[in-house]
Amino acid sequence: MEQKKQQSAQARDQHELIIGRNAVQEALRAGRAIDSLLVAKGERSGAVAALAAKARQMGIVIKETDSRRLDALCGGGAHQGVAAMAAAHEYATLEDLFRLAEQRKEPPFLIVADGLEDPHNLGAILRTAECAGAHGVIVPKRRATGLTYAVGKASAGAVEYVPVARVTNIAATLEELKQRGLWVYGADMHGENWCNCDLTGPIALVVGGEGSGISRLVKEKCDGLLTLPMQGKINSLNASVAASILMYEAARQRLGIRAR
Repeated sequence: MEQKKQQSAQARDQHELIIGRNAVQEALRAGRAIDSLLVAKGERSGAVAALAAKARQMGIVIKETDSRRLDALCGGGAHQGVAAMAAAHEYATLEDLFRLAEQRKEPPFLIVADGLEDPHNLGAILRTAECAGAHGVIVPKRRATGLTYAVGKASAGAVEYVPVARVTNIAATLEELKQRGLWVYGADMHGENWCNCDLTGPIALVVGGEGSGISRLVKEKCDGLLTLPMQGKINSLNASVAASILMYEAARQRLGIRAR
């Protein structure tokens, strides 16, 4: 029992949960950065429905959650069927990412995370993106991790400097990026050697989820696929590791650093 309470407290701290109807209502009213609204399955009271409507209006993702899981996350707190998962930082817009590139007088350099579910991977990608000079990261609203406090911690502070835009549809967003002059390259096992690609211009690098990689539709939107050589018996790299290698190849080329 004690161990279960500790696990619940750790989960609560990690995600910075706002628990209960009044607390959630005030957080929404104050414009607090919210990653998602958790609603217990079957909860249809007027107060919770009103909170969900307000959250939906603000573009916040609403997740219907098993009541037992919600109990565990709230560590026994009186959640009244609703809790909000606070974001570690405000989300940006696509315009914010392009504005940053313009301010630096550099061609846009964006990272697209297609379905990453591990907050440590996203945090590591944010950290490398900041160090490699990327102008922002794009993540989907659903079926992927958002800017939770675990992501913020894993980013080692990079979440404060790298704007993260959250979009409804990754494939449609890639199409928009291409219309705005970016070349889109995806990390995939079946592509060209990553060193043979010119990454000096306006680009977006796409990294897929931990299990299935880049989705079929997103892959079809890519202008090219980049492959890293695999000499061992394992046929894939950790998502954040693959992303880091590609980001630094782009940084090397964009800085004009010649390879020996």
